[in-house]
Amino acid sequence: MQQFDNEKFLSLETFRKTGVGVKSPIWFAELEGEFLLWTDVNSGKIKRIRNNPQVMVAPCKRFGDVTGDWVSARASIDETPEGVELVESLLRRKVGVFFALFRRIDTVRDRRRGGRRVCVRVSFA
Repeated sequence: MQQFDNEKFLSLETFRKTGVGVKSPIWFAELEGEFLLWTDVNSGKIKRIRNNPQVMVAPCKRFGDVTGDWVSARASIDETPEGVELVESLLRRKVGVFFALFRRIDTVRDRRRGGRRVCVRVSFA
């Protein structure tokens, strides 16, 4: 897991019902051997995780260029306010001003679309 040290993004590959993988670059934070991600509850990746919690992750650059090896993992969705607050605070600390700016823009967009954020927990077993 050292390949994820000092990385801000990971590529999360989730799988459609047909088995086709969909890769998404996303900010992540690590806590006690788990990766925590922050995304919209209505996003495609959440729909795919609900159907199949098996995922693949690899370190990547901002636009998804993978920089390391793919690792098999299992994702779960934490919709609790505590889970969302936890991942937001970890990302704010890790990413800094860019996360704060993105969060502010995203809040306005969420209000318009009626969306809300959830925490995705990625565990390795």
